[in-house]
Amino acid sequence: MVTIADVARHAGVAPSTVSYVLTGKRTISTETSDRVWESIRSLGYRPRGAVAPAAAGAIGVLLPLREGVNVAVAMRFVRAVVDAARRRERDVLVVTADEGPAGVLRAAESAVAGLVVMDVETDDPRVAALRACPTPSVLIGVPMDPCGLTCVDLDFFAAYALCVDHLADRGHRDIALLGAPRSVYERRTGYAERGVAGFSATALRRGVDFVVRACEPDGLAAARLLAEHGEITGLVVHNEAALPAVLAGARSRVDVVAICPDEVAQRTKPTVSSVHVPAEDLGRRAVDLLVARIDGAPPHGMELSAPVLTVRD
Repeated sequence: MVTIADVARHAGVAPSTVSYVLTGKRTISTETSDRVWESIRSLGYRPRGAVAPAAAGAIGVLLPLREGVNVAVAMRFVRAVVDAARRRERDVLVVTADEGPAGVLRAAESAVAGLVVMDVETDDPRVAALRACPTPSVLIGVPMDPCGLTCVDLDFFAAYALCVDHLADRGHRDIALLGAPRSVYERRTGYAERGVAGFSATALRRGVDFVVRACEPDGLAAARLLAEHGEITGLVVHNEAALPAVLAGARSRVDVVAICPDEVAQRTKPTVSSVHVPAEDLGRRAVDLLVARIDGAPPHGMELSAPVLTVRD
């Protein structure tokens, strides 16, 4: 059995360096990391403790339930993956532990036919493992460098831009973004970073003054924001858990547009204008592309869904 020490000798590094590459807990130079991954690939190293799914040919879902992850939102994607997989007579193994690159290898060793990877970070440490691993994969989310990968997601840059244009067209000159919890930004989750970029760039283009704030599920950030910035009349909210509290605490003159599934926006009182997050469509599309990869298709590249805004009360 190949061990970490074997990989370290083959790559000419210390065993601790191999561990850091596998866990992503310390930054390692690109040159050294590439050398370690090449040794892992050449020697066929796999971590111990892999768990076999119920049947061969299953699909693995890597969904680390980390701080700030909205479980209800994540489960919409997982349900869509499960439904699509079941229609293809494939079981699904969901791995919620945050094991970084080692988790990719461990899941691959468990005999899954392919992997759906979620909660993708801009500099996701799992990317190198996904490229090195022979098991096909599809990411729901987009890292900074998607080369050689298959990725699907909503175009969050365009979605946030659409919300800003909507508010600016309605005459608002001072707007704010209430986004994900702070921990999501701290680990540089891809959708959140792309969204802020789209929000900021469009506000600058439209000549609109803007503020960006992280928002915890309790929604208290909205009250603090409006108390500090009485000039704000438009809010973009991308935080499904906090949305009811934000709406309850917002002054009647504040115009709110949300980024959330349509059914969430339709349940609020008053119903809120929103850009739909197509979790079900993205989950099904991820399975379609993954099955194509399992059948031998090359990486598909990046596929972003165009945002659609629905105006309500």
